[in-house]
Amino acid sequence: MSFAKIKRRSFSSPRVLIVEDETIVALDLQCTLEQLGCSVIQIVSSGEESIEAARKYSPDVILMDIKLKGKIDGIKAAEIIYQRWKIPIIYISAYSDLQSLQRMNKIKNYGYLNKPFAEYELKSFLDKALGQKGPL
Repeated sequence: MSFAKIKRRSFSSPRVLIVEDETIVALDLQCTLEQLGCSVIQIVSSGEESIEAARKYSPDVILMDIKLKGKIDGIKAAEIIYQRWKIPIIYISAYSDLQSLQRMNKIKNYGYLNKPFAEYELKSFLDKALGQKGPL
């Protein structure tokens, strides 16, 4: 996503797409994001749904779990989304195996949060992805 597009939306809250297949984790993440001043535009649980939601809503940033329902995992979905729309991706996962980390690093991303993570870590990665230096 270009900096100009982010700047145009700077008067409203950042629009976030959550891609997470565990409902409780997704709802907790939504609550945290809203406390940080973000607007959660949708929660989806599969790679296929994430691609469609990215196309439909053009979020400012996507929080992407690695292990998802469906045939496409989060890393492959992130690759497709970033190639097509250049939307910043922040990975979130409880898994940190070497193969997954190597695959993630081949795709432009704005960080990896290992579950469970602290709110300040999430905020730091959001600031980086949104190109902001100050508070959200």
